[in-house]
Amino acid sequence: MSGHSKWKTIQHKKGAADAKRGKAFSKIGKELTVVAKRGGSNPETNPSLRTAILKAKSVNMPADNIDRAIKKGAGELGGVTYDEVTYEGYAGGGIGVLVFVLTDNKNRAAAEIRHIFNRHNRDFAAVGSVSRGFNRKGQILVDAEGVEEDKLMEIVLEAGADDMTREEDQFEIITDPQTLTAVCDALEKAGIKATSAEVSMLPLSMVPVNDKSVAADVLRFVGDLEDNDDVQNVYTNMEMSEAVMEEMEKSA
Repeated sequence: MSGHSKWKTIQHKKGAADAKRGKAFSKIGKELTVVAKRGGSNPETNPSLRTAILKAKSVNMPADNIDRAIKKGAGELGGVTYDEVTYEGYAGGGIGVLVFVLTDNKNRAAAEIRHIFNRHNRDFAAVGSVSRGFNRKGQILVDAEGVEEDKLMEIVLEAGADDMTREEDQFEIITDPQTLTAVCDALEKAGIKATSAEVSMLPLSMVPVNDKSVAADVLRFVGDLEDNDDVQNVYTNMEMSEAVMEEMEKSA
């Protein structure tokens, strides 16, 4: 698990994500609308929609919100059209950054994202220079408490998962994007609740960070990007050392 992903998990456990729950609902609502428009409103025949619904449920998004977003995408309710844009760049310490955007105004989004990059003294990178260092994968997180590791491993591998690892009190399950929903269905059938399930961009290799000031600088940059209404996801290849992670957790 990347340092940034682990840090987000720490923040969530501390309740720091609660204040941003409304914004999270808004962003997932956009995703539901886009995938419903692209592949239809029936999750049985639209795997991308099933994945987005799983993601919405993992953050306790109300069913009415989910249904409304899907109907917007299917044209049953009035709505706007969103464009997908990806920005690439580097943060402090040579950390690669991928910024995924869904926006109804590409010019506005470009100006706002560039402003955030400039404010942190960062520049956009050439297309593909950062993204080639990431793989698109399904990522499922499961709390380890009360879960038998061998049983969980058997369930997810039989359902088509690629790999499973344990990070302290949490299991991370990696899948092909196409098999993510099948693995989630198998977990649900077994009565095992996933704390998170989504298609993510996972680094092929990590950039170690042993300096708290560098880690804090990267997290501020990522935080400012994530606060933008048009930004759906931000991914990095930062790997904070355990010592830095402990320092950051104490000050969170």
